[in-house]
Amino acid sequence: MSKRNSQAEKSAARERLRIERERAAKRAKVKRQVVVACSVVGVLAVAGGIGYAVVQSNKPGHWEAVRDEKVVAPANTTGTDGTTVVIGKDSAKRTLKVYEDPRCPVCASFEQAVGPTVEKDVEEGKYKIQFVGGTFLDGDQLGDGKVGSNGEGSKNAMSALGAALNVGDEAFLQYKAALYSAKWHPEESDDKFKDDDYLIEIADSVDALKGNTAFRKAVQNGTYDAWALAMSKTFDTNKDDVTGTPSLVMDGKSLTTEQGNPPMTVEEFTTLVDAALKA
Repeated sequence: MSKRNSQAEKSAARERLRIERERAAKRAKVKRQVVVACSVVGVLAVAGGIGYAVVQSNKPGHWEAVRDEKVVAPANTTGTDGTTVVIGKDSAKRTLKVYEDPRCPVCASFEQAVGPTVEKDVEEGKYKIQFVGGTFLDGDQLGDGKVGSNGEGSKNAMSALGAALNVGDEAFLQYKAALYSAKWHPEESDDKFKDDDYLIEIADSVDALKGNTAFRKAVQNGTYDAWALAMSKTFDTNKDDVTGTPSLVMDGKSLTTEQGNPPMTVEEFTTLVDAALKA
């Protein structure tokens, strides 16, 4: 082999090595670009997911959105947004205000013990009753425009009461009694009234509402949801200095026992009401 041929072979070998190194370098560069691109996509995906989650969490809940809706007042109501609910004979000269929260366990005890007497008195024309409903057990402060986070049951039951009131006074009274009954009223810690199906199941136990299609649709569609919040605001901004439930007020005076408690027996209730009617 000549020296010249040997030099040529060496040069060719070096060229092949150079080309192979360039190819390897290009492959490594492409690989790095792919890795970086995938990493960027992953970061963007995570960021996008976080962003979506943030947007979703910042969306107003149903009841917060309801605050801005126009109030649909049930039939058989008067006053601003239909929040004045008075039931009784026109001949009755006095009105007993009854302040209650649907989830209130003490209200349930009051209704179970004294409710039938109240209904009897109203039917006989002894006095009218004005229902004022609150939803503070849901954590609401509607006087300040705040919807709380302790539940939805009070508001949802209040909306269903509006649907019953739209059917009639008798349907309202019967449904209210059923909601507070020992059979249907849940523990305060159990937000069971937030379930529309449960509220409808209770309604089916009431003669005035059983199988009532209009009532069912109103509950399922939330027809009186905004009214429920308006009623709650009326409770929060009342002029009777009522802050708890149940509370009974006649002619601006709270009816309480000597211990400062609401009357929880028929005897206590009748004694206080009769004294108020004579005053």
